[in-house]
Amino acid sequence: MTTAEVFDHRRCTLGEGPLWHPERKQLFWFDILGKRLLTRDEDGPRHWPFDEHVSAAGWIDRDRLLIASETALFRFDIETGAREDLVALEADNPATRSNDGRADPFGGFWIGTMGKAAEPGAGAIYRFFEGRLERLFAGVTISNAISFSPDRRLAYFTDTARRIIQRQTLDDAGWPDGAPEVFVDLSRDGLNPDGAVVDAEGCLWNAQWGAGRVARYAPDGRFLSAVALPARQVSCPAFGGPHLTTLFATSASEGIASPAENDGLTFAVETGITGQAEHRVKV
Repeated sequence: MTTAEVFDHRRCTLGEGPLWHPERKQLFWFDILGKRLLTRDEDGPRHWPFDEHVSAAGWIDRDRLLIASETALFRFDIETGAREDLVALEADNPATRSNDGRADPFGGFWIGTMGKAAEPGAGAIYRFFEGRLERLFAGVTISNAISFSPDRRLAYFTDTARRIIQRQTLDDAGWPDGAPEVFVDLSRDGLNPDGAVVDAEGCLWNAQWGAGRVARYAPDGRFLSAVALPARQVSCPAFGGPHLTTLFATSASEGIASPAENDGLTFAVETGITGQAEHRVKV
């Protein structure tokens, strides 16, 4: 692996939700606390401001994203900036916001919520599928690591506060089948699991908040390796680039009294390992 480089120099308070759009060949990501969606294209840096927290996205087609905000899942037109709400997301609870999310292999979209002050158990994880939103797991403090195996049989997620990454078997329609199991327990190492993505070999790459790294775990949960990144609070990875071998990663400057030069920036590193193309959301 090569050394990580800065992909974008705009500092995020809470960078999150990187998404490589497979048709546009373009990375999108969020600054949750800055209430903005960011990207880079052939013309350089670009962003869209919002009047509420936004945190995660999936791609619907070349020009439209599904975006999760603190009140809704909505269709967003990249070219015009038009928004069309599809379903409410805890809109009646001003104490919570959306957090980590990712499209599943069946055309659905999993999205986690959390308390704006990380209140214990205030959040949940939902699945949006065929026009309806269903709660899958309740009592979550900080929802993260939502990702899926290449064989479509497993989902992964974590409650960062518990320091355990869970593995969930899926049925033939992508719904949870049985109870989740422990995939990796990071509590003994004092590591904080944040966002995650699964590569084409079925290995999970997990950003570990406060450790300045993204760690790779085998399908059986064994630690394989880690990519060091020059920011303390790495928040979420995504695979992209021409061959899906570039690992992008967001970071955060939130809570750091004197942020270092790279805290809150977005990074890229060539891994030589192929990721999965992000799945299309069906709406």
